[in-house]
Amino acid sequence: MVMDNADHPGNGLAQFPDQATTPTAVVDAQGIVTGWSSGAQRLLGYRHEDVVGLPVARLLGGNADASLDFSVELGGRSRPIQLRHQDGHHVESEVQAYASLDREGNTQWLIVVTAAPQRPGRHGGPRPDENGATTEEAFAQCHLPVMIYDAELRAVRGSAGAARELGITEEQMHGRRVTDILPPHICTTVEEGMRRVFETGEPERFQVHGRPRHGARDRYWTVSVSPLKNPAGRVRHVQLIALDVTEQHEARERLLLLNDVSAQVGSTLDVTRTAQEMADVAVGRLADFISIDLLDGLFRGGEPGPSAGGSVALRRAAQQSVLPGIPEALIQPGEVDYYPESSPPARCLATGRSSLHRTLDEAIESWQVADPGRARKVSDFGMHSIMVIPLCARGITLGVAVLVRHRRRDSFDEDDLLLAEEIAARTAVAVDNARRFTRERTTALALQRSLLPQRLASQGAADVAYRYLPARSRAGLGGDWFDVIPLSGARVALVVGDVVGHGLRASATMGRLRTAVRTLADVDLPPEELLVHLDDLITHLWAEEDTATDPELEIVTDLIATCLYLVYDPVSRRCAAAGAGHPPPAVVTPDGKAEFIDLPSGPPLGVGGLPFEAVEWEVPRGSLLVLYTDGLVDVPGHDLGRGMALLRRRLERPAHSLETICDDLVQSLLPAQPSDDAALLVARTRALDAGQVATWDLPSDPAAVADARNKVSRRLADWGLEDVIFTAELVVSELVTNAIRYGTPPVQLRLIRDTALICEVSDGSSTAPHMRRARMFDEGGRGLLLVAQFAERWGTRHRAGGKTIWAEVGLQDEQS
Repeated sequence: MVMDNADHPGNGLAQFPDQATTPTAVVDAQGIVTGWSSGAQRLLGYRHEDVVGLPVARLLGGNADASLDFSVELGGRSRPIQLRHQDGHHVESEVQAYASLDREGNTQWLIVVTAAPQRPGRHGGPRPDENGATTEEAFAQCHLPVMIYDAELRAVRGSAGAARELGITEEQMHGRRVTDILPPHICTTVEEGMRRVFETGEPERFQVHGRPRHGARDRYWTVSVSPLKNPAGRVRHVQLIALDVTEQHEARERLLLLNDVSAQVGSTLDVTRTAQEMADVAVGRLADFISIDLLDGLFRGGEPGPSAGGSVALRRAAQQSVLPGIPEALIQPGEVDYYPESSPPARCLATGRSSLHRTLDEAIESWQVADPGRARKVSDFGMHSIMVIPLCARGITLGVAVLVRHRRRDSFDEDDLLLAEEIAARTAVAVDNARRFTRERTTALALQRSLLPQRLASQGAADVAYRYLPARSRAGLGGDWFDVIPLSGARVALVVGDVVGHGLRASATMGRLRTAVRTLADVDLPPEELLVHLDDLITHLWAEEDTATDPELEIVTDLIATCLYLVYDPVSRRCAAAGAGHPPPAVVTPDGKAEFIDLPSGPPLGVGGLPFEAVEWEVPRGSLLVLYTDGLVDVPGHDLGRGMALLRRRLERPAHSLETICDDLVQSLLPAQPSDDAALLVARTRALDAGQVATWDLPSDPAAVADARNKVSRRLADWGLEDVIFTAELVVSELVTNAIRYGTPPVQLRLIRDTALICEVSDGSSTAPHMRRARMFDEGGRGLLLVAQFAERWGTRHRAGGKTIWAEVGLQDEQS
């Protein structure tokens, strides 16, 4: 820098100081700086335009307001003085003043400054700011963005790193505020931080994000703002250092995204939902638009097969966009999309390898030519970067994910491709798990439905409606079942049961138990005895099992079951029921009052060694009998007790039909995704009028057989059943004869007119007859054979005081 208006000095100065190396200044008689050398700028940091015109007292490090008369105080003599550097620190110097005249003849002073000798550093070397050179060079050449701002938040200095990042020179930075250089959202954060540092004197650190200059990519910065204080402790300037942490931020974001994928993708065992979870997590954080297409068979749990030649048809499983309504999509989820054979998705599916593209790539351009509709989407939304990622699990390619950017300016890079591949790999495993679950559930559900009643057996004791709701949990289907079994004497058995456990094994066990219950019901065992035999059956099944047991319980859990067996007699309007660890039945009387039967809580089937007890009660005509499994009342929202209370309240609400009752109970008690199977059986009882039943007590005399035939024929004539009189007389004759000959008194004959004509003969003997083949010369042995031939069904029912032999004769009007 050239010193302004300086004549050749006098006063014995042998040689004019070197302006490039020696710190010099020119001061007029009023103490105003009129000249400033490059050496002075290097020593004190002030530029020529910042100093010229200011009082020289401003440069003093002590009392800045004191006057300085060079003619009196110095007069050419050297004097130590403390000067103030631009950043606020003090510089110990030796000052000499030489008088001279300016061009107008006015007095001026040439001030020559010599830095005072510096003490050696800690290790005896020179201090970093020796001669002002080392510090200046270090700051000017610093590759980090470093800025110094004054109290007015205007730039005083800027390092080479700051100039490089901002795209302007240090001279262009000088005197400008942050708002003149950086984007608005960055300016607010930075200036507020600097103000706080000026106020508190404490350093601060914060994060900013944005583009430091036009055309640059988005960057993430850690900004540190530190105070620069004078010896009095006053903050005169602040220093701002910005560290580019973009790579660290992006790496951290990738880890967070992968963590979210692990936590959120695969939350359900549903193929479509799993794919949608991937799209929801990745959109906005990795891509602007995502579509996920899977092989069609996966949605039904099938195994993916090799693709044939030609265009590839994939079903859209999920899609998501940063734009509302997903306008980039060509199709909707559930629809089929067709990809040309040469397109990147088709090649990805065939090879199992991912690819990264710009829309100007040859592969993308040829794809757009073959698919004009997709080309319009690319053009309309300005799509510029595309990744095609296979969803591979266990060596099988399940589908393809296409990730697109059109809102972000940055294109996908290799790191993004690796991240997308990792996300797709984790999603593919979840999709495959969901597919396998779907297949297993479909198989179990098919087995379950085949083992449950396809349609209820015809009977006249009660009107029945039912519901079976399979579980939607990861554990799979349970072993709930129900049944309606017609019994002799117009009675009906209502059964519900629940096998402990889930999956195919539980379903198979349920089928075994249901078959066993039907077999035992045909023997007409009382409820408590039937449960005893069923318990014995499970004990035998245990002995045949060759599977590992639960190490804590030491039992096979899915060979334990609960069961409720209820028998209703429409003639006496009485119910008999016994339970094995099952919730009690509910009874709703015609007046709308609901209550649970106080049923003895027997042990679950399979525990063994404990008895079962039955209870009997009378029900009015038209009452409701409600049987259910715990899956209906013991749900995540409430426990068993609260569920039964809710069931009772719902049953007391008026309903038009049994189907309406079932629908109401299912909707009000079960969640949308039940975690356990639920079976519900609702029956409205009927009652047979006295006119439909005829009963006679017979003497134990063979002559009573003829009288019995006469009574039967007259009663059938009264009922208008002349077509079956001959058959009924024959059946009754054989049954009464058998009871008188082989049984013990008392003997009773009963006719019941229901859907069939039921003939019953009871006696006091507990010995059950059996059918045998009579030889040619035998006088007896043909009676039951004739009964079996003329009756539709026949059998023996034991009771406390003996037995009852019954036979059903079909009625013509019922058969027609």
